[in-house]
Amino acid sequence: MTGPDTVERPGPLAVVGGPLGRHASARARSWLATVAPLLVVSTGAVALGIAQRAHCVAAGWNGSDQFWHGCFSDLPALYRIGNLHAGVDGYLATSGQTAQLDHPVLTGAVMALVGGLVPDGSVLDQTRWYFGIWAVLAAILVAATVYLTAASRPRHVADAALVAASPLLVLVPLVSADIVGVTLVAAGLWAWASRRPVLAGVLLGLAVAARTYPLLVLLALVLLGLRAGRLAGVWRALGGAAAGIGIVLLPFLVSNPEAILRPYAAWWRAEAGLGGMWNIPQLLGHALPSGAVTALAIAGLVAAVLAGAAFALGSARRPTVAEVSLVLVAIALVTGKSYPVQAALWLLPLAALCGVRWRDNLVWVGAEALHFAMVWVYVGGLSKADRGLPPAWYAVFVAVRVAAVLYLAWRVWHTAALRPAHEPQEGWPGEEPDPDSDAVVDELAGPFTDAPDRLIVRLG
Repeated sequence: MTGPDTVERPGPLAVVGGPLGRHASARARSWLATVAPLLVVSTGAVALGIAQRAHCVAAGWNGSDQFWHGCFSDLPALYRIGNLHAGVDGYLATSGQTAQLDHPVLTGAVMALVGGLVPDGSVLDQTRWYFGIWAVLAAILVAATVYLTAASRPRHVADAALVAASPLLVLVPLVSADIVGVTLVAAGLWAWASRRPVLAGVLLGLAVAARTYPLLVLLALVLLGLRAGRLAGVWRALGGAAAGIGIVLLPFLVSNPEAILRPYAAWWRAEAGLGGMWNIPQLLGHALPSGAVTALAIAGLVAAVLAGAAFALGSARRPTVAEVSLVLVAIALVTGKSYPVQAALWLLPLAALCGVRWRDNLVWVGAEALHFAMVWVYVGGLSKADRGLPPAWYAVFVAVRVAAVLYLAWRVWHTAALRPAHEPQEGWPGEEPDPDSDAVVDELAGPFTDAPDRLIVRLG
């Protein structure tokens, strides 16, 4: 009901959030009204991903048909070859039907836990059950990631739409189990933004036990702590991270230490893989030796650390936690041994937390989606060359994707350098900003909030 004292006015994402009334608190009115529809949108995107894989659900994940239909998933394959039906007990065991996975142990434990829930039946029925349970879990974790992204920057809640409405949610969450680590990173950044450094550290430590890249997020906290001269909170976070990692590793140290080292040993032995920059020479007929690829990947990681340090300590304005994290992760991704399609999820919430413009986000997401389509046509062609994408053409799409990721990192760096250190609190369209509010831009600053710069490294 409206009256003479109320006025309907649009807010961010008014198409899903609805009109706002004058007498309600703008923040209270808009937050849940915006976030709740985003949770529905993200769940719908995962549901579309299930529909997109209808052929494999019906026929199974076998042969080259799964590539031609673009419905390949590591999850059913790993269920079959990794003995995941044995559950967590099998993953912790050192003999018998031991579950074997080339994933960090927390991700492997979650995958084994889901495998233990699958009822008996034919192999096809069991893989369907496993994929179906994972689809439900992935939808929950995606929704949690959207919620945590919105909660981390409550004054820019609409930026969470960059996650919720991303086409990537249709394509990649059901390819592998990476969403476990991605959600834990989002939770850790939310806890840091809420000035709970110990909790943030524990969550990021769990994320490291699920995927290795959150180490770069912890590094971003260290670099910004050095600049702000507030390392006490960082030390508490690192202590919490050590505790989180220890909690996960302890059972494996006792019963199956090989599971801890297996993914890293597999990485060390691996050659250049799909999606990676070092795979391009192989696609063009000049494969690099595995030792050279390992050296280049390590050099790329060093370059990522140096670039992140230059960004964090050398920018005229102190970057945000999300901005430094994105630059670190983006460079590490494109210089790694491989860049699988599901690794795009690592950047998705970070881009939203950076407040990346839709145009820049769509340039990157468009390249990811194009690569997603082309990689399966290329892999399918390895068994049917007359139908597949020639290697040289696949190399072009890999190069386009790498360029798009670097463009995203450059845009974040460039925007951070130009943005003023403080800006007025944003109002809704048609409203004047609050003149009494001089809000720090970095809503993820947490313990760094209002800290003056103590260490700046001038470059050049």
